[in-house]
Amino acid sequence: MEMSSDLPGVPNAFQHLWTPHRLVYIQNGQQPADEDCPFCLAPDKPDEESLIVFRGVHAYALLNLFPYNSGHLLVCPYRHISTYDLATPEEVAEIGAITQHAMKVVRTVSKAHGFNIGLNQGEVAGAGIASHLHQHIVPRWANDANFFPIIAETKALPRLLGEVRKDIAEAWSTVS
Repeated sequence: MEMSSDLPGVPNAFQHLWTPHRLVYIQNGQQPADEDCPFCLAPDKPDEESLIVFRGVHAYALLNLFPYNSGHLLVCPYRHISTYDLATPEEVAEIGAITQHAMKVVRTVSKAHGFNIGLNQGEVAGAGIASHLHQHIVPRWANDANFFPIIAETKALPRLLGEVRKDIAEAWSTVS
């Protein structure tokens, strides 16, 4: 006799959440062509338009256009490289320094309680733009998780991107 826990789609100890609407992120053909890379094009646009909050020598920080939380930043090298091991020592050092400073700024501006920081490298690892290295800095707050994104395909973000970009960019040089 088959147990219900052996059937596909039945919750187990891991409590899987099935999100078929996210399939678009892993299907073939979802990556932009290199000449359309948003991380290569962003530095040529005004900061307000591209959501850039800081420009360094080898890398820069910008808000994620599709954030997981308010203040979700990305740190990108200017050079179009796909993985961390291709970055120069100077790029690695500046990505790290920008990340550290971004955490301080976001903590100051929005009182974040914690952060998720990560690099998704390659399509199979979930990189939305796999051809251009970018590090995520996602601010987190106690009780910020909810089921809106899963049940209603909706993310509740309390502030507009332009407002968040302005606050972070203005605070960048004042936070030490």
